[in-house]
Amino acid sequence: MTNQFHRTLNIMALIVAVLFVLLGIFNVEFLELASTNYVINGIIIGTGFFGIGLCFYEMMRLLPEYRWLSAYIRGRRNMKLPPHILRQIASVLQRRPCRIYADALAGLMDMVAERFATARESIRFITSTLIFLGLFGTFWGLVTTLGGFGDLISGLNMDDADIMVSIQNGLSGPLNGMATAFTSSLLGLGASLIVGLLDHLVGIAHNTIYTELGDYMAAHTHTAPAEGPTRVLPNIDLNTQRITAAVENIERNSVGA
Repeated sequence: MTNQFHRTLNIMALIVAVLFVLLGIFNVEFLELASTNYVINGIIIGTGFFGIGLCFYEMMRLLPEYRWLSAYIRGRRNMKLPPHILRQIASVLQRRPCRIYADALAGLMDMVAERFATARESIRFITSTLIFLGLFGTFWGLVTTLGGFGDLISGLNMDDADIMVSIQNGLSGPLNGMATAFTSSLLGLGASLIVGLLDHLVGIAHNTIYTELGDYMAAHTHTAPAEGPTRVLPNIDLNTQRITAAVENIERNSVGA
């Protein structure tokens, strides 16, 4: 199972390595793309790299969970508890025999699934933030473009002999706005795609732990004996009949008195 973890981690490292190689090859074009608006595009790029680092951080947090579960499945006991996701279920499994009741299995697996979902909330928030920043830059650029065209038209003097020069000079503002709109949208969508892909690989690692744990616990699960409730129910019915009869006798005696 640890091999699956390293395989997923290697795929993530390969994706990031390819990204940096492409940035190195097209560094001039990338710098021109980012320089259209240093503030917005800089925030998008910084957020994207933060999301990539967060994905690797989440994978490294899973490594002790993998090691503990792999060792427990191989039969080792009294190990150091995993630090985060499987800590509670590990403490339950180490205090009890390896066989548990089926009624408790669903609750334990739901707890693990909820912890996995919570662990990925930050990455999903970063992905949504990148999409928002891309759209924000797009609308900011469009507003700048429309405002630039408005200033250009209002400032034109039709009697000026150099009107074409004035138009050329006035187009710099709208063109910069359009460049901001397109580049921020491109960077936001690209960064969200990369972070979303890494988040998907983190989800694969989570599912590997969840599946291995579920298969092991299902193989060591037994149902609660049914003889106890079968014996108790007739006794409850008999006692209920006796109580009903006693209440009826009390009511008859009260009426006779």
